[in-house]
Amino acid sequence: MTLTAVLVLAAGTYAFRLAGPLLRDRLTLSDRVKLMMSTSATILLFALVATASLAKGQAFAGFALPIGVLVGGVAAWRKAPFVVVVVLAAVTTAGLRLAGVS
Repeated sequence: MTLTAVLVLAAGTYAFRLAGPLLRDRLTLSDRVKLMMSTSATILLFALVATASLAKGQAFAGFALPIGVLVGGVAAWRKAPFVVVVVLAAVTTAGLRLAGVS
């Protein structure tokens, strides 16, 4: 059952990704729709980051993790290299937890 689900998901993902290049010249989108799609992708990414950084299971993750994510986000916004962003976020979170901030 699990293998079937994985194969169906893989085939669907491949078909979805293949549809982009195949339909690029056949489908024209207005500038408003393009803007809405770009904005919705940003909002979805923000919601994913917020959910992952604020919740641990069904409970609040504590303050250390969201602060670490915020530091990493600021570093990314300031165009820091990816490794620096990850290390800053991890060191901030670990340092706060070591200091007793849950």
